Parts: sequence; C-alpha cells; structure tokens
Amino acid sequence: MQFRRNALSKLQAPEELDVPVRFARPQGRLVLAVTVVVMAAAGVWALTGTVTSKLTAPGLLTHAEGTYLLQSPVAGQVTEVLAEEGRAVAPGAPVLTVRTDRGDRPVRAVAGGRVTTLHARLGSVLTTGADVAAVERVTDPDAPLVAVLYLPGDTAATVRVGARVDLGVQSVPRDRFGVLRGRVASVGRTPQSAAQLGSFLGDAGLAARFSRQGDPVAVLVTLDRSPATASGYAWSSADGPPHAPASRTPVTGAVHLAAQRPVDWLLP
Repeated sequence: MQFRRNALSKLQAPEELDVPVRFARPQGRLVLAVTVVVMAAAGVWALTGTVTSKLTAPGLLTHAEGTYLLQSPVAGQVTEVLAEEGRAVAPGAPVLTVRTDRGDRPVRAVAGGRVTTLHARLGSVLTTGADVAAVERVTDPDAPLVAVLYLPGDTAATVRVGARVDLGVQSVPRDRFGVLRGRVASVGRTPQSAAQLGSFLGDAGLAARFSRQGDPVAVLVTLDRSPATASGYAWSSADGPPHAPASRTPVTGAVHLAAQRPVDWLLP
C-alpha cells in the first residue's frame, strides 16, 4: 500500500522542467574526443602514409656465369688427377686421366674457370657420363661476386629491379658484422626446373634444395662495393668482416618491396 501511495503522488506531481538534463559525463566526452582524434589520424595515415615489407628467399654467392658440371666422356679407372679444388683451369686443360681398354684418355675442361669440387678421385672407377668436377666459369679473377636468390614463382612478380636487398651470409656472424648490401639487377621471366638450376649451379643437390617448393624464379643481385671495408663490399656494419666471402657460400636474402599506402589494401 505504501508503494501504491508513492506512485500515485508521483503521477500527480508537476514535472520538474527546470532541472537540466545531463547527456554525458565529462569522462565520456573525453573518451569521445580521443576516439574522434584517433580515427581522424588513422584516416590521414591511410591516405598519406606508407608501409614497407620484405620478401625472404634462399640463394648463394657466385659469379655471374655460373658453374658447369664436367662429366666423363669415357669409362675406366682414374689413374691421375691433374686439377686441384680452388685452382683455375684453362679451357681444354686436362682435369684427370682415365685408363680405358683403349689406353689412357684425358678428361678435359670444357670451359675455363675455377674447380670448386672434384667428384672423381685417384683410383675411382668411372662410367660414361659420371660426374668428374664442378667448374665455376670465371673469365676474370677480379670479377665481383653476385648473389642469386630463388623465389617462388607467385611472389617474384612483386620484386622490382633496383630494389634493396639485405643478404645474411652463412659464413659471416650477423650479430658482429651485419648483413651484406645489394640491389636487384634482374628478375627471371619464367620459373626454372631442377634441370635448369643444376645446369647453372653445377650441383644437383643444390638444385633439388632450391626447387623443393616448386620451380623457382631466379633473382640476380649485384653487391654494393665499398673501398672502406676489407672485403671490398658494403655491409650494414661499419667495416664488415676482415675478408671477402667465398663464392658458393649460401645466403638468405631479404628483398625490400615497394612501399604501399594502407588505403591501397582496401581498393580493388
């Protein structure tokens, strides 16, 4: 009954028209203002700001002409090895001698270069077409190294010529000497098969490794030179390592892609 009397008296009382209406607390207005400012700043950044990204890919240091795999044209036993790993051979120079049923036969270098790997040793028995040596084509001993990266075919299209590349060199401690600097010189037009990779690398194992995720596209990277470092190349550290990295050293490259505006992600 008490509740009913209070309700009836409330209905009969005139409205308090002179009492101001409070729409929001001061704290609420502050939150609203901050939200508006943040949204406005995000909109400006989306229209005028840029975002950069990197694409990582494996590769190796080499000379631009690549490496070929020398194979034996005859079958027999190796009786003499005339070349050494790391040493240069002239075009047509004998690499080793094979004793066949028709006498001793030399196996000669197809093209000049540097012997990187000797597959055949003294006393080895070779069949026709057996691997003898991997020879890196080096026409000029002072020619600078390049890096070749192998990217999946569906991502290589995002790489532009001239893009900056940071190369982590397997034989150089990154925490001490940093990364090797370079720029994209060319991007392959079509993916390469394992056979094509092997023809350039002179190593079926490397070819299988780089084509493990499918036929890759080769990206050629020229290395930035620097007279201020002992290696002759530019590094992210001031002086870099005390020696130049060797050819055939594995690297991991981070290719800097073109900067994009965030609003471009929303546009078709």
